Amino acid sequence: MRPPASRHEEEGFNPPRRPRHDTARLGTEIYERDIRSQVETAHYGEIVAIDVASGGWAIGESIYGAVQRLRAQHPDAHDVWSVRVGHRALYSFGGNSLRSAG
Repeated sequence: MRPPASRHEEEGFNPPRRPRHDTARLGTEIYERDIRSQVETAHYGEIVAIDVASGGWAIGESIYGAVQRLRAQHPDAHDVWSVRVGHRALYSFGGNSLRSAG
């Protein structure tokens, strides 16, 4: 008999299976190798959510939107990495530009 579902499972949250640094490394590799050239021009500033296990990805104007689209396509996505198109980081807390140099 399976124990009752946790609140996170009921809400569709899939807990990570990999250490965060592995997810970051794989997500960055997949983005640079497979996705960047497809989104850099037309989707500048938008968010890409990547399922590092399958290589599947979705784009949205927010992290929530991108992840929701990704999970609609890949319901079992556990290890998701997000990237802001054309930037080195998702958010900026200081005055420096986070735009990509190249």
